[in-house]
Amino acid sequence: MLRNALGKAFRFLGYTVQYGCIAHCAFEYLGGIVVCSGPSMEPTIQNSDVVFSENLSRHFYCIRKGDIVIVKSPNDPKSNICKRVIGLEGDKVCTSNPSDFLKSHSYVPKGHVWLEGDNLRNSTDSRCYGPVPYGLIRGRICLKIWPLNDFGFLRASPNGHRFLDD
Repeated sequence: MLRNALGKAFRFLGYTVQYGCIAHCAFEYLGGIVVCSGPSMEPTIQNSDVVFSENLSRHFYCIRKGDIVIVKSPNDPKSNICKRVIGLEGDKVCTSNPSDFLKSHSYVPKGHVWLEGDNLRNSTDSRCYGPVPYGLIRGRICLKIWPLNDFGFLRASPNGHRFLDD
């Protein structure tokens, strides 16, 4: 009887570890569901919107300008942030705020991206902390799940004029 109980316990433990590893790999490499908070991505993503983030793009270096990404915060590594990619390595980006009279520009260094929120007046982004290392990107948001009336692919940036092509 004791042997039978130990056998069941070890089988249960084995299945738990096995399915835990599968779940970890799925969330780490495939993607997951994310609840966004804060006003920095309004109007594209509102506070408490639920989105799907896929993680394959970051592993295959397929992040492009205009993508919305989940990134480990450069200011607080315990939290994630949601921002739009404005520039990739080597791109010239506008580093000043929209309200600044004199505009300043810089180039994104190798291995980094330039991130900005869609709500430029209420976003802490690369204009504050500079270019972000590519390794901090956790995933790319590809679909809004909630609220249901806004279900679907995300719309283009309301700040498309900030993308420089020279």
